[in-house]
Amino acid sequence: MKRRIIAGVSLSVMMMAMSAHAETVKIANIAELSGPGAAAGSVWSDGVDLAIDEINANGGILSMQVDMSKYDTQTDPQVSRALVQKAIDEGAFALLGTVYSSSTVVNMLVAQQNGIPQFTASEAPSITQKGNPYIFRTNWGAQKGMPKIAAYLKDQLGVSTVAVAWANTEFGKGGHDSFVENVKAVGLDVVADVPSEQGQADFSADVLKIKNSGAEAVFIYLTQEEAARFLMEAVKQGLDIPRIGDSVLTSEKVIDLAGPAANGAKSHAALTIAADDPLVHEFATKFSERFGYSPDYNGMKGYIGAYTIKYGTEMVGEVNSQKLADVMHGLCLDAKTYPGILIDMCWDDAGEVSRKSYMVEVQDGRETVSEVLPAN
Repeated sequence: MKRRIIAGVSLSVMMMAMSAHAETVKIANIAELSGPGAAAGSVWSDGVDLAIDEINANGGILSMQVDMSKYDTQTDPQVSRALVQKAIDEGAFALLGTVYSSSTVVNMLVAQQNGIPQFTASEAPSITQKGNPYIFRTNWGAQKGMPKIAAYLKDQLGVSTVAVAWANTEFGKGGHDSFVENVKAVGLDVVADVPSEQGQADFSADVLKIKNSGAEAVFIYLTQEEAARFLMEAVKQGLDIPRIGDSVLTSEKVIDLAGPAANGAKSHAALTIAADDPLVHEFATKFSERFGYSPDYNGMKGYIGAYTIKYGTEMVGEVNSQKLADVMHGLCLDAKTYPGILIDMCWDDAGEVSRKSYMVEVQDGRETVSEVLPAN
């Protein structure tokens, strides 16, 4: 009799546990929370946290609460690969992250092998060129923005020679190659080509080389801390030519680190909190009030990624990794109907993103939008 009671209690506990499990949706966020990528990964992760808490406060996904696990890659690609497998083994049906392209090109193979959709912040062109049907960007790849940057240099700045300072990483190589290809296509000469290593602290030789090259503008394609150091060295050496970049160069983190040296920097940005859009302003206000600092495009990407999982899952009507991946291909979401997206966006069959973009300049320590460009 006693054994029956114990067995009955155990069965009840098991049923309660199963019921609790069935009422949650398990998602994993794998991000660079320490190491050289922490400046970007921590902002991304805060954006994810903000979105997940909002989603849960408003009924979750398909009326189930989101159970999100967070993993720190330490900005190490091999660690990130192991953590993606760990997250999948622990039941994640969809993944968020990573931010650094060097990690994503390694760990996305694990997600693909397990049939788990992955929503990444990485921007290296190669990520969506490998035919992986489970990878989806939260921002477009570098190759999408480079034609607009090349046209801006030629048509609006009127330059004929350029220099490029770039990070010698998966992220930097992809952007560098795409930039060089596009500026050459419009007839510009690359007169200085200057790679740098991740974590590089001294940019004096890099800036001097560019200064002596005769370049009429410099394209800066570095990660946040390195971009800030470059800008400070450029001011120190009196490099008085237009400094152009992508979303990184005019981001809040670079402005914070570079201080007045960031003023005058310009970028072609896919995402910016300076966008004249009520949803973006609302997001930036909520983020700042909760975390005590202004978000940048990485925070926006994390927020968008979490909401994309919610919207996609609710479209298919069940927590199903394969169906979520399937519905994402060719999907367009408008921000009026799906406000967590912030700005209208579409994904193509490769998981690449299309949305409108912005020309941004740093003025008096703040991002300022000078022009809105149509989606391509």
